[in-house]
Amino acid sequence: MANALVFKLFRPSCLILRGSVRSGFVFRPRTAVFAGTWNQNFSSDAPSEKISRYPVPYKKDLPYDIVALMEEVESKGGFLPNVFKVLSHRPAEFRAFFSYYNEIMNKETGRLTKADRELIVVATSSHNKCLYCVVAHSALHRIYSKKPTLSDQVIVNYENAELSPRERAMLDFAMAVCRSETITEQHFLSLEEVGFDREDAWDIASIAAFFSMSNRLAHVTDMTPNNEFYNMGRVPREKNDKTEGKGQ
Repeated sequence: MANALVFKLFRPSCLILRGSVRSGFVFRPRTAVFAGTWNQNFSSDAPSEKISRYPVPYKKDLPYDIVALMEEVESKGGFLPNVFKVLSHRPAEFRAFFSYYNEIMNKETGRLTKADRELIVVATSSHNKCLYCVVAHSALHRIYSKKPTLSDQVIVNYENAELSPRERAMLDFAMAVCRSETITEQHFLSLEEVGFDREDAWDIASIAAFFSMSNRLAHVTDMTPNNEFYNMGRVPREKNDKTEGKGQ
C-alpha cells in the first residue's frame, strides 16, 4: 500500500517524461481525453495561496504533456504537490527535472530501498535548510519505512538518530557529498563494510547532488510545502478503513 500511495503522489509517467525529453517529442493526448476535464477546477490553476515568489502558470497556458502528468498525479494521489506547480513556470526544465528524479528515485536496481533514498533526501535537505524537501520527503520516508519518528530525528541531527550501521554509513557518505568534502577511498570502504558497492555509492551521491540543486531551487522560489504532507505516515491506518483494498 505504501508503494502504491507514493507512486500516486510522486512517480511521473515514464512514457510522458521520457518521450518529452528524448527526441523533442511532446505528449499530446487526443482531444476527447481532455474534453471533459479542460474546464474543470484543477489545482494546478494559479492557486489562491502563495506557494512561490514566481508566477504559477494557469493550466490553459501549459503544454499538454505537463497538464497530463499533473492530472495523473492529482487524480491518483488526492492532491498535487506544489513542486509540480512551481516548476511548471519553466516547462523544459520541469521535464528535465522530473525525468532525472524518476531515474534516481524510482529505479529498481541496486541495494538502496525507497526508504533509504528518502532518508538521504531528508538528511541532505535538512543540512541545506530546505523546508519543502524536508517536509515532503520525511512524509515519504515515514510511509516507506513505517517508522514515524526516524525522519524527525534525522532532521534535527542525523548523527544522534537511531540509525542502523548501514543507514549511518549511507548518510555519512551522502553528507560528505552534500558538504562538498574531498571523497577518498575510505568513504567507499566504509560503505562496502556494510554491504554497499561502488554502484550504490554512485546512487547515494546522485541523490545527494540532485537534491542539493533542488534545495536551492526551493529556496530561490520560496516553495511552500502542501499541508497534506505534515501528517502523512504519522498515524497507522485503521484496518477497517473504507479505502482499504481499493488499490490506494
